[in-house]
Amino acid sequence: MIILVAALIGVAWGYVRAKRAGGNTKDRLQYAAAHGLAFAVAGLFLSILLGHLLG
Repeated sequence: MIILVAALIGVAWGYVRAKRAGGNTKDRLQYAAAHGLAFAVAGLFLSILLGHLLG
């Protein structure tokens, strides 16, 4: 669940960053995809860490 939430936050943040930078639709989608993947990986590591600490 953490991974999904992190990915969605990353997508939103990437889209907004590209929009503020004046990017077109393709730029916004690329930023959203890249940030979504990066945040999903961070969420995966967080899930693994919490699983080891709490499990």
